[in-house]
Amino acid sequence: MLAQAEHDALASPILLTPSHYLADEVSAAIDRQLKQLERAKIARLSLDNRGGCILVNDIDHAIALANEYAPEHLCLLVEQPMAYAGKVRNAGGLFLGEASPEAIGDYTAGPSHTMPTGGSARWSSPLSVNDFLKITSIVNIPEELTEELARYASVLARAEGLTGHAHAVERRIQGR
Repeated sequence: MLAQAEHDALASPILLTPSHYLADEVSAAIDRQLKQLERAKIARLSLDNRGGCILVNDIDHAIALANEYAPEHLCLLVEQPMAYAGKVRNAGGLFLGEASPEAIGDYTAGPSHTMPTGGSARWSSPLSVNDFLKITSIVNIPEELTEELARYASVLARAEGLTGHAHAVERRIQGR
């Protein structure tokens, strides 16, 4: 949590756990270890404003909340993390078990550290080689589907208030 907290005051270091004991121990460890950080002031702001320990019903509940939050980094520090990895839908980076700390991912494990932040992991991914590829979408509609698709397009265009789009597809099929 401190590795995340020291990034900046807007970082969100959050622990989701079903264990009161673990939450108390982590909180005490944070207080002890903050004294040793060069960026303790920033980490404290992050923890106070956007972080903390949240008690959940069980690990499945924690993963459901994490999927809603869509964190930049998600560390599954549980027994048999692979058993839960498939349930994670929204995270920029997923770190499995004690042997895979997030700080290694930041520096030496290989994934890009340009990660989706602010919950954008719900629709975005970390920077990858794919971001440097140029693609072109190609539309080649079979003639027998054009009229049906044009009618749907017209309805959608009108719903958006784009009558020029609606007219364009309507005129296209009127001439057929």
